Parts: sequence; C-alpha cells; structure tokens
Amino acid sequence: MIKVITYGTFDTFHYGHFFLLERAKALGTHLTVCISTDEFNKNQKRKIAKLNFSERVRIIKSLNFVDHIYPEKSWDQKVLDIKNFEINIFAIGDDWKGKFDFLKSYCDVIYLPRTNDVSSTLIRGY
Repeated sequence: MIKVITYGTFDTFHYGHFFLLERAKALGTHLTVCISTDEFNKNQKRKIAKLNFSERVRIIKSLNFVDHIYPEKSWDQKVLDIKNFEINIFAIGDDWKGKFDFLKSYCDVIYLPRTNDVSSTLIRGY
C-alpha cells in the first residue's frame, strides 16, 4: 500500500481543490487529508475560514477517493503524522514549492501544479 498525505484549509471548496486531491490520490492507494482546524487557522495561519471545520470536513468526506481525514492543529505535526500514519508521499500544491523539502528525510515530497484561474482568495474577492 502506498500512503499519501496532504494538508489544507479547503475553505470555499472549488474544482482546484478537487483536482489537487484527485491527483494526490492517484500517487498512491490511500489518501489522508489533514484539514486545518478553526483554531489553527485563527491562531497560527491568521485567517478566518468562511466555512467552519465540521462543514469543511463534511465536504472532503463526501469525496469517495479520500480514505482518512485528520485535523491539522499545528504546523509542526507533519513529521509525527508521517511517522504515525506510515506515509510514503507528502503531496501539496506547488504554491508551497520548497517549503516542505525538510520532510524528504521521512517520505517523498511532491509539489502538485495548481489549477489555473481558480483560488479561494479569488472566489472570496480578497
């Protein structure tokens, strides 16, 4: 089994999120999606999501190719998650390119291309 993990807020869910998650799943046989909690967004990311954590979980849970959902509570949890879930591949959008290279000693790191012309920021208008 090849296990893939990704992280995100997934607020104002759109087709770019869908395509990113679909491509992440295609890298392996099991996909874990860690969704930023409201507290993490507010206290560490300094943003307030339009949809609360449980609403965002509900959306991601509806995707039949997502195997496991876990809350993201801290920037620092990634290494522990990779170890605890026995992850083979960390996948994230290429807008983070280079930021997670430190994880390469624990698993493969793949930066997936963003979907052109769509983002939550554009949809929200700021």
